[in-house]
Amino acid sequence: MAFRAVHAEWGTMFSHLPDLGCGQAWEAVWKVKPSAPIACAECRHPMHAKTSYSGLRFFAHAPHAPDCEIARQGESEAHHLLKLELASAARDAGAHAELEVRAPDGSWQADVLATDPAGTWRIALEAQLSPITAPDITARTERMREDGVTSCWFSDRPRPPWLGAVPSVRLATADGGGLVVAEGLVKFTGGGWTVPPGVSLTDFLRWVFTGKVLPHAPRTRLRYPLLRQLEQVWTAPQYATAEDVYLVEEAKRQRELEEQRARFQARAAVKRAETDKKNAASRRAALERATAAEAAARRLHNTRAGARWQAQLMTRRGVRQAVEHMAGAHGITATAGLSITDRRWAGGTPLIGEDGVPVAVLAPESALVNGEAFRLLAGMLLLFLTVKDQQRFDRNTRRRRKVPIDGWRMAYIEIPAPKPAEKAAPKAAVPRCRRAGGPCTCPEPDLSVTISGSE
Repeated sequence: MAFRAVHAEWGTMFSHLPDLGCGQAWEAVWKVKPSAPIACAECRHPMHAKTSYSGLRFFAHAPHAPDCEIARQGESEAHHLLKLELASAARDAGAHAELEVRAPDGSWQADVLATDPAGTWRIALEAQLSPITAPDITARTERMREDGVTSCWFSDRPRPPWLGAVPSVRLATADGGGLVVAEGLVKFTGGGWTVPPGVSLTDFLRWVFTGKVLPHAPRTRLRYPLLRQLEQVWTAPQYATAEDVYLVEEAKRQRELEEQRARFQARAAVKRAETDKKNAASRRAALERATAAEAAARRLHNTRAGARWQAQLMTRRGVRQAVEHMAGAHGITATAGLSITDRRWAGGTPLIGEDGVPVAVLAPESALVNGEAFRLLAGMLLLFLTVKDQQRFDRNTRRRRKVPIDGWRMAYIEIPAPKPAEKAAPKAAVPRCRRAGGPCTCPEPDLSVTISGSE
């Protein structure tokens, strides 16, 4: 399907023009006897004027045509109709439009070549409906540019993948008929790019021909909905300038924001340093008081009974493992503190170093972390029997807002829970001593005590 031919007398003819571009009617070449002397502009093989079922007028090669570029490539009816729309809109916009114009060396062919009547510019209007890659369409654009011909590519397909790779727009049919620009023409308002609604193809081409819109590579995101970010768009020079002004102001705002953030961070750092200094002094004083309390407890229990008390503390669940953890993980030799009953340990077991200074607390209770206990434990290592115990302590203290500004220093040992004690076999009945006082006369004196559910 071709839409250009050469008449032996009238010259080049275009099937879409009312006068065929040579002052003749279509009926002068269509269904005439003998056949009109028309030939292909490419291979000079005879052609015939034909009309499709939809009324589209075109030229077709006579049988036995050679390997002609036009005959080989051809084009779809939709492609030709879009070319006709482009040519008609270009003429309405004040330009001279010619279809299927080839370069002198044959390196390119423009679907529609729009030229200034004064001959100052040439713009190729390309209808691209078939699939093409961005590199290929870019290469074709560059070949035209080398010959001083700028170009604009058009498609009415929903999402052409090459849109924006070269100066291009996507067209759509308006509700009242006619083609409007749906994508690729933008304006900069309110800090972003939007699409001006309802711009007809004729108006768009008039703006292109007069330089009112130019190709532009946007540096801010296109924020209109449901459309893609394009590398190149068409916009007016004042909108490109507005984007530059916006970017300068935005950079200034960002600098001011960063300076403000830096000043805030500096003030926060000074305040945090003062807080850390006060907290360090408070924790150091609490540790000194705890060390004095431990020393007092040791002086009080500096007897054989105190040694037994120390041994009993070491048999508490988790104490031995905590001591081993301090030795293995921190290289600190520790032992259970004798000031365990002091409220400053929040119900936990203090671990004391060789120099008598507390180094850790085992299994403190979150509900008892108050006052002196909070100041002391905030600067110490807290050990827990299991990870669940550690998580529970952290969760409960956060709920009560009793957490140091730098958080707790915590670790867990993961000690298995003790197995439930087996029920003792019933003992033989022993006659009880009936005397209210004096020495016991039972054959085998016996004392049975139940502690925490275990006998």
